[in-house]
Amino acid sequence: MERRLVGKRALVTGGSRGIGAAIVRRLAAEGADVAFTYVSNPDQADVTVKAARSLGSHAIEIHADSSDAEALVSAVERTEEELGAIDILVHNAGIASMAPVDAFDLGDFDRTVAINLRAVFVATQAAVKHMKTGGRIVTIGSCNADRMPFVGGAVYAMSKAGLVGLVKGLARDLGARGITVNNIQPGPIDTDMNPADGAFAELMRGFMAVPRYGTADEVAAMVAWLCSPESGFVTGASLTIDGGFTA
Repeated sequence: MERRLVGKRALVTGGSRGIGAAIVRRLAAEGADVAFTYVSNPDQADVTVKAARSLGSHAIEIHADSSDAEALVSAVERTEEELGAIDILVHNAGIASMAPVDAFDLGDFDRTVAINLRAVFVATQAAVKHMKTGGRIVTIGSCNADRMPFVGGAVYAMSKAGLVGLVKGLARDLGARGITVNNIQPGPIDTDMNPADGAFAELMRGFMAVPRYGTADEVAAMVAWLCSPESGFVTGASLTIDGGFTA
């Protein structure tokens, strides 16, 4: 694998498992030193940090709930203390609470907005204080920002659609500094939260032009490209990787 990110320092929120862990491993494989946050599974975080270190990365795991603004800012500060100023910030942490509008709990609404949207602003605001020209910010959104084909997903779709506007605005704010900001919108991806053999898998495959689930490594490859020198003229964009879910 080409090591396009040697000398870069990255922070990935929600990086202990699934898509986040794949992103951590891919950035490490391409030469970056990587910090990542996790919330509830220290054993899985240990597995991921060991995998990154085995690839030659100076990798660290940080316990931080993305709904807690102070914890997020502290995670940014610890990354900078241990690795140096952040070159790459990947916002992967997210939740999906589903219920019809007349049954949706207001607490779940607030937590969805806090993690899926507010946390992106909070961590970005903290990281860009020291981010240099060539910096890369990537958010992990969802194809449900463009298409919500089932009942109960309104709040989740809203939070991911909000990322599209936030990314466009941040791209304008930071473009003159040579920092790009982009959004990746995965469709159904085979993870423990949404397995390819799960209860809804057959329904999901029916929505896609390519009738299979994507892999976390495929999403990580797109992240790595957006973090590489080749993508320097791409900013404010939402790139979809969904097997044709929104086609």
